This record gives sequence, structure tokens and C-alpha cells, in this order.
Amino acid sequence: MLEVGRHLPAVSAAALLPDALRQRFRHPPVWSPELRAEFKFSEREPAHASVLIPIVLREQPMVLLTQRTAHLSSHSGQVAFPGGKADATDVDAVATALREAQEEVGLNPASVEVLGILPHYTTGSAFIVTPVVALVEPSIQLTPNPDEVAHLFEVPLSFLMNPAHHRRHRMQWEGASREWYSMPYEAQGMEWFIWGATAGMLRNFYHFLRA
Repeated sequence: MLEVGRHLPAVSAAALLPDALRQRFRHPPVWSPELRAEFKFSEREPAHASVLIPIVLREQPMVLLTQRTAHLSSHSGQVAFPGGKADATDVDAVATALREAQEEVGLNPASVEVLGILPHYTTGSAFIVTPVVALVEPSIQLTPNPDEVAHLFEVPLSFLMNPAHHRRHRMQWEGASREWYSMPYEAQGMEWFIWGATAGMLRNFYHFLRA
């Protein structure tokens, strides 16, 4: 581990409230994402994908995350947002994110208020991912697809938007230096290791809210 971001300020609680998030996307600041692409380890053709960053409107805003099943061909066992590869029938990136969230976790699009999108994030597996940020009603009834989702859990948005919980790592891999972030989270006797693309997109979301 290279560093923990304790020297950076957290996003204020007021900025994480629903109306403040709506205003931020209606009037976005001038900013640049910290992370755009990972070290590429796949030789296949790039493919477009979308993920939903679902902020559940509980007493304190919570981010819904999944742990992927161990048998999936890509990113198996990892913590992820609901999402996946674009279909030819999807009209845009938002449609992809909503369709995939419904297929993966049973999230009804009628319970989702899309706020906007963040810049593309290209994974090492050659997916060009569009993160779609949305507010989700707290009364949602979810039915995760057991073929794709091993666990569902929620993390306070305030935890994820506090750089004191962002750890930066570096390692040498196949002759190249690779860096990534992690945001380990423990709750109710469970320990979740949020890292890679998911942590990278959350890190960009932090910069968007702090700009």
C-alpha cells in the first residue's frame, strides 16, 4: 500500500443529501477524473458497458453493491456495481445500466431516479464503462440473480466519499507498474474488499462532488 488519503477532505454530509446531489448533476463543476483507464491485460476488442451507482435513500444515503459469483468469466468474486455489457437494443448507456440492474438484482427502473453519468472508465479487461449515478427508493424489494450475484450489501455513501478510507496500492505485474485503489469496509461481522474498477469509479465520484 502506497498511501491512505487522510490528507484530503471528506465530502460534507450536506453535499450527500438528495437535493444537493440533484443540483450537482444539474450544474456540474469543471473537473477532471483522476482515473480513466486501468493497465490493460486483455487482448480482445473493447466493449461498451454501463454500471449503476445506486444511492438508496435511507436515513443516511447508502450505496448498493454486489459481490459477483465465483464462476463468472470476468471479475468473478469481486465487489461490483450492478451492470454489464451493452446490448444492441439499448438506446443509450443509461438504458444499459437500468436493464442490467433489473436483470442482476431485480431493481425496478420505476424505483430509480437517474441523476447523470460520470466519465468513462476503461477496465483492464477492455470494457469501456459508463457509470450512471441514481437515487433509489428505500422501499425497493430486490431479487438477486443467483447465477450472477453471490451477495448484496450497502455501504454508507459518507464512508465511500471520505478519502481516509481510500487506500492506494502499487505492484509490478508482467513487467509493468500497476496502481489501484481499495476501500475495505466492515459491517455486521462481514468484511468487504472494494477495489479495482469499482473503487476507481467511486474515487472519480468523490472528485466530482468535491470539485
